[in-house]
Amino acid sequence: MNSKPIRIALTKGRLEKDTVGLLEKLGFDCTAVREKGRKLILPVPDGNLEVVLAKANDVITYVEHGVCDMGVVGKDTIMEMKGKFFELVDLGFGKCKFALAVKKGSDFYSGYGVKTIATKYPNVSRSFFEKKGMDTEIIKIEGSVELAPLLELADGIVDIVETGTTLKENGLEVIEDVAPISARLIVNTVSLKMRQKEIEALVNKIEEAL
Repeated sequence: MNSKPIRIALTKGRLEKDTVGLLEKLGFDCTAVREKGRKLILPVPDGNLEVVLAKANDVITYVEHGVCDMGVVGKDTIMEMKGKFFELVDLGFGKCKFALAVKKGSDFYSGYGVKTIATKYPNVSRSFFEKKGMDTEIIKIEGSVELAPLLELADGIVDIVETGTTLKENGLEVIEDVAPISARLIVNTVSLKMRQKEIEALVNKIEEAL
């Protein structure tokens, strides 16, 4: 048994809560994580685990660079950032989707001009429209993407949609689904080789619990 705990990076917020719930379902004592205060690295002693709390993009960076063995992150971040790691399990929580939305009643696919798309996810958007063989101009927005069509900055947006309420309230509608999203378990390529038995045992437990 490797004495060093397996380090798992969790995306702060809802995915963190759902993952902790899953670990508790496996019988691990996650008291330290639940009572974390301001701490960002927390032990799960009976599972020989160490939890690191991070932003989604950083979860991928930490796993890719091997400072964390495993990570839990949304498929949205994986699709946008790509990277070298193994995606092992669809955890089934954090479900939503990428969708293309436009101003209600506008005919997005008519005409021959280049369409302008506003999004927080330029890579996801670019590959979606490239597969369609469409020329688009992609504008990266950091905040409320819904504003872009209202201000006539863009013909449409590609964004994460859960209920669609925000879109409706802003006079937008989904015209096409781009990709389904849920939380995924990712593993560092070297960790999987070096600690294969431990990681596989944990992954098997997780798959059984799901």
